[in-house]
Amino acid sequence: MARVGIGIIGGGYMGKLHAAAFRAVATVFETDLRPELVAVCASTPESAERYRARYGFQSATPDWRDVIANPSVDAVVVASPQETHAEITLAAIAAGKHVLCEKPLAVTVDECVAMTDAALAAGITHMTGFNYIKTPATQHALSLVKDGAIGDVTWFRGEHTEDFYADPDAAATWRTEGRANGTMGDLSPHMIQCALAFMGPIASVSAAIDTVHAERPDGAGGRRPVTNDDIAHMMCRFAGGQTGHLMFSRIATGRKMGYAYELFGTKGAIRFNQEDQNALWLYQSDGAAANRGFTKILAGPAHPDYWAFCQGPGHGTGYLDQIIIEVAHFLKAIAAGTFAWPDFRVGLAVQQVVDAAWTSSETGHWQTVAGHDATPSKASSA
Repeated sequence: MARVGIGIIGGGYMGKLHAAAFRAVATVFETDLRPELVAVCASTPESAERYRARYGFQSATPDWRDVIANPSVDAVVVASPQETHAEITLAAIAAGKHVLCEKPLAVTVDECVAMTDAALAAGITHMTGFNYIKTPATQHALSLVKDGAIGDVTWFRGEHTEDFYADPDAAATWRTEGRANGTMGDLSPHMIQCALAFMGPIASVSAAIDTVHAERPDGAGGRRPVTNDDIAHMMCRFAGGQTGHLMFSRIATGRKMGYAYELFGTKGAIRFNQEDQNALWLYQSDGAAANRGFTKILAGPAHPDYWAFCQGPGHGTGYLDQIIIEVAHFLKAIAAGTFAWPDFRVGLAVQQVVDAAWTSSETGHWQTVAGHDATPSKASSA
């Protein structure tokens, strides 16, 4: 089994999950490539060393450039704050490293274009970290739609709703500062990518983006302005002519992981909710009318990538498992010398929708998504 050296930049929440996934993936999936945790980068020497010791890396550094320069690192995971994604990724590509960059790909469309163009020109394996699309149930839903199980899809509804800021007295943090850390920067990319995966390109949007709680406690007895968004709604028209609705919120009281979607077709419908990630609901219009209804399908070995974890239907997979699936697909692409879906082109397409949504909300008008009335670069139309 060939070795592939892994460097992870950012040792926090997502860095830990990627480290755990790379340690497990060769056993779970019996991959052709065996990952080796070579280097981890964190913001201080102390935190980097702590992550090295806990996660099992060979080396630690507070400077991400050391990870990229390490000759034993073949692939880099960018799990640092999103405003750092472009600089780090472009440097990694220039060094010939494969890159798995967490979502969102970058802060601006221009940065995403530069990253995508560079990755395509270099021919490296590149992937954007949209892990929710990797659950066995959602992979099965994608296959059902592709195979025509619900006929021609006529409408899509999706949401990514959570409640970690539903309490107006929850303290202000970095999450309440800057557009990139708001709901459109943090939560919306996952469901926008889901909509693109099922429906194809989004051609135009009409969006309303709002800050509901304008101030929050600053932890020192005062209050601090919130400078980003709490909630957003978006009507969209897909390039294929269908319409849909997307909603995103971090103040949706009671919702913990509301990554949920519904598709309606000429012969049936599908619905899914990540809070019950091992169940998919399928309605088909054939048969006697008296017997029609949604059927609950429990994830099992017959569904994509489930078999690697468990041979029993209904036993279920969890959040870390979908990260393991993600890195398994990344390693498979490296071995094959190709891109890993969702690649950087998908990350760019998502950011183009986010950008159009902001313009629509600010102007009060429908906005065409870049790439449909103009092509900003060769990457956006690839």
